[in-house]
Amino acid sequence: MIQVRLFGQCRIYHDPVAPVLDAPAEIWWEAWFRRVDLVTPRTLQGKELLLRTRGGWWTVEPSEIAPVAEAHGRLVVGEQGELMVKFSDQDAVEALSKALSERFGDQIFLAP
Repeated sequence: MIQVRLFGQCRIYHDPVAPVLDAPAEIWWEAWFRRVDLVTPRTLQGKELLLRTRGGWWTVEPSEIAPVAEAHGRLVVGEQGELMVKFSDQDAVEALSKALSERFGDQIFLAP
């Protein structure tokens, strides 16, 4: 298996940026008439982390990137929390790189 990071061009500073999951997402509960002392930590999946980059971080809308990436590999969260694409072979890496370039120009790219 080959894993590479997925980067996008920052909308403000125009440098490569990628989301990194620092800690599990926390889901908590609120009730009308009582206090609920329950917090459920949950790790985000690769596509969920990609979609969290909305709000102006990248110059390309993440919902447009996901289907292109998923056609060639699997979006995953790496051991350090980084957004990655997992591939079965080098040909799939090159195919995604080409598809990203054709669709988004130099705005979305892969890096080791």
